Amino acid sequence: MTLEQILADEALRQREFPVTRNKIFLAHAGDCPLPQRVVQAIADYARQASEGDQEGVVFPALLEEGRTVAAGLLNCQADEVAFVGPTSLGLSLVASGVKFRRHENVLIYHDDYPSNVYPWMALAERGVQVRLLNTRGLGAIRPKDVMGQVDEHTRLVALASCHFVSGYRLEHAVIGKYLRERGILFCVDGIQTLGAFPTTVEQVDFLAADAHKWLLGPCGAGVLYVRREIQEQLNPPLYGWHNVRCPDYVAQEQLVWRSGAKKFEAGSQNLLGLVGLLAALKLIREIGVDNIAAELLRKRAGLVPALQAKGYTVLNAAAAPANASGIVTFFKPGEDMAALHQKLTEANIITSLRTNRAGQRHLRLSPHFYNTDAELQRVMELLA
Repeated sequence: MTLEQILADEALRQREFPVTRNKIFLAHAGDCPLPQRVVQAIADYARQASEGDQEGVVFPALLEEGRTVAAGLLNCQADEVAFVGPTSLGLSLVASGVKFRRHENVLIYHDDYPSNVYPWMALAERGVQVRLLNTRGLGAIRPKDVMGQVDEHTRLVALASCHFVSGYRLEHAVIGKYLRERGILFCVDGIQTLGAFPTTVEQVDFLAADAHKWLLGPCGAGVLYVRREIQEQLNPPLYGWHNVRCPDYVAQEQLVWRSGAKKFEAGSQNLLGLVGLLAALKLIREIGVDNIAAELLRKRAGLVPALQAKGYTVLNAAAAPANASGIVTFFKPGEDMAALHQKLTEANIITSLRTNRAGQRHLRLSPHFYNTDAELQRVMELLA
């Protein structure tokens, strides 16, 4: 199945993406609807699990295939991928596991999504200096902004691959290269680009992302990437039968971690979610991330001027291609954005309502590759 086939064949589109039968779904930066093949994979597994050992019917080879497919998307090795669930958990494992020395600091962006703020703020209780990145606009983090605000005491920088409101996409490879040359660790919250734009980790030390946005997978089924060379330096604050060696399920006298990223998987896993995640990863691989990215930028190129023509202010409107994403967020001073959001909802058009620190409400559109131009045109008509 190709992107072109999906957009040209409405019967195929509705079969593969059931949400399109009754709704125009433009909120993939929030929580995605599940594609049919993901639903089917979960249903098939649930049925098998009703007939015996629910772990036994998911052969180890299936989970290892999931690591391999995820590693292909990230351009890393399979033993650098852990299945830990929500993005929040993955980021918290990194924040709590990295060892900080006295006087070291961590650089974060305070207006990032709270999942990528609170784990790092909590480090202050351990004596770590938490620095807040200054930017010229909401989420507009340029490489030179980071370069100018780290110093010889910076131990780690934690940023999102794309801002969840403004849609500003981070040049994470450029930033990561600069940080690695200076021995500074780099942790990325990749949930707003993984599955939508190339999000590879050659210059990243840690990355966490759940499946329930652009990956088109279930909630609570995410990946955590930990670079092989630093896995020994990061010990999670979680201990269980799965990540600490216990031959024949017998507790040993010493705690010995399992090798690879499996050391971050403490116990029994969310198998229903992981089966769905694998199906979603295969779908993204089948369509092709480069194809998806190009399509999202094409959609954005039509939405931004259309919204501006109606008098709306579009965040990150003039972004360079490297900083543009599938998120298109807009507002108009004096207009009731909540009422507009409700109007669209009543018309079965699903969008997101977001508010910045100053209290200004915004409407956020985040179409995926399977949304059609006709659907986007319908939105523009209702905004008139």
